[in-house]
Amino acid sequence: MSGGPGRTCVRCGLPISRYNPDTRCSTCARSDATPTIPDRAWRDEEVHRALAAWDFGTVVRLVRRRSGLSQKAVRELTGLTQGFISDLERGLKQVNGRETIIGLLTGLGLPADLRPLLLTPFAQAGSQRLVEVIDPALPWTAARMVTSLEAAVGGAMNGLNRRSVIALGGAGLTQYILQAAVAPPEAVASTARNGISVSDQLLTSLQSTTDALRQADASHGSGNLARAATAHLKVLLRFLKEGDFNEATGRRLAAVTADTAIQTGWYHFDSGAHTVARNLLVGALRAAHASGDSRLRAGALSFIAIHGYSAGDPRDAVTAARTARQVIADQDAPALHAMLLTRQARGHARLREDRQARTALEEAQVLCARGRGEDDPHWLYWINPGEIMGQTGSCLLDLGRPGQAAQAFADARDALSSDEIRTRAQFLSRAATAQMRAGDVDAGSATGHEVLALVSGVRSARLDDNLDTMLAEARRYSSATPAQELVERGQVVMEERAA
Repeated sequence: MSGGPGRTCVRCGLPISRYNPDTRCSTCARSDATPTIPDRAWRDEEVHRALAAWDFGTVVRLVRRRSGLSQKAVRELTGLTQGFISDLERGLKQVNGRETIIGLLTGLGLPADLRPLLLTPFAQAGSQRLVEVIDPALPWTAARMVTSLEAAVGGAMNGLNRRSVIALGGAGLTQYILQAAVAPPEAVASTARNGISVSDQLLTSLQSTTDALRQADASHGSGNLARAATAHLKVLLRFLKEGDFNEATGRRLAAVTADTAIQTGWYHFDSGAHTVARNLLVGALRAAHASGDSRLRAGALSFIAIHGYSAGDPRDAVTAARTARQVIADQDAPALHAMLLTRQARGHARLREDRQARTALEEAQVLCARGRGEDDPHWLYWINPGEIMGQTGSCLLDLGRPGQAAQAFADARDALSSDEIRTRAQFLSRAATAQMRAGDVDAGSATGHEVLALVSGVRSARLDDNLDTMLAEARRYSSATPAQELVERGQVVMEERAA
């Protein structure tokens, strides 16, 4: 087929060959085509090694060249700027953050069968591949629970700051959450010979250590506790691997391990180590499942929800909280249900789902008013109407209603314990932010000074973030004397905290 004489390209205006039936010249047709990366570009050992090492700059460079694509084409596929791609390939920039990693690998079309390579940084010595251990779709055995926590503890001790494959695409973490509700229980029997006898007295002592750390956290913050809790968790893992215990004792040992892993994950999260925290919480979810205690599973899911609305995907927060409530549907635990509803509400608020957030908070208030139920766990001592109102204030702040948020925080403050300094400082810093956003600079500044007087000796990255937000809000009103004085004092306090 041939075209008529004298035709020109509809895009660039240059003559088109008489043998070209298209309305565009061959150069424009090539440039208009959507770039694609063929599967063969991924089938190279060098690419595989780069994936296993989380060297995304090398991955991009190798895959791009094996596809014959330009950096501009990679930009179209991934949404990253061409300058960033150039710096990434030269090792001058790194890919950080869940969404950026997801966007990059999804845009490049990472084949599904290569995703397990991303688990390599967490690999442990042994015969089993870690992908077979961590995959949430496989049976939730005691051995997989221990290996999952060992990998997480290794990251906590070594400062590992890489994201495992469960973060990719969002589906992996969702599968963990849902499997926690439906996976059948597995036996937790000791296979050790001549191991240390795990007695009820020993377990009581181990649990008391976890409880003591929990109490210290509310007063002094998690920055002082993360390393100690990690060491405590390692002891429990050693008992699981080398201890001598029967099935009933094994389940109780798994319960203490789950509680400790939840708290250890929380301490790392509060210290700003979000990736380590998430891996610990996923391991804790496995341990809670092995314990047979549905309330512990709900507890692990509640902290996964916090991770979701604070540092991950708020949708994970909603899914985790809802799943947790299904897990404890047969329990008389109104306080636990109320706490989970506040986690769900925070997820809805981050998603700007106003009606859903308010509905969850109203139900939480009703349940909290019922008091503690027969099945409410001992570790949920801190749920009270003040906590519910404080979480309501945080939701309203996220929903862009600072005036209502300030009122909710005011209603909450009288119920906050003076002994729980970190918790009180967290709420009051948000209250100060809400007051200033609502235009009450004097009240916000006064509350801000109250916060700054509390935080000495409290180590918490989350608290530091709240203080930064509070002081940033005060700078907007720095022409007013109260706000200026708050900013000046805040700068001194933040410098001391950084030192």
